[in-house]
Amino acid sequence: MSLKTTLLEGLAPAKFDKQITGNLLLSEEPADVVRKEKLLIGIRNEDGDIYRLIGATKHNSFMNAIEELFDLDLVDELQDTEGTREGCDAIFSGAD
Repeated sequence: MSLKTTLLEGLAPAKFDKQITGNLLLSEEPADVVRKEKLLIGIRNEDGDIYRLIGATKHNSFMNAIEELFDLDLVDELQDTEGTREGCDAIFSGAD
């Protein structure tokens, strides 16, 4: 599974960030490289900011990543919506 990720500058990682990096096989890349990927997953911190982007080239890798994030009890706010928001195909955050 080839997923690329980047931390966005100046934003605090969420408390659950270590679980994400521990459960998903991610390669750290510069933000501009990650943004070029076909499918993007945004991760929100407790302040509501998207602080991490995860990019997937293949739909299969994207779906595997989504599954892993659900397994971490994270919530996809775009689950029932069509299209993208804030440039992301999925946006995960911690359950309130």
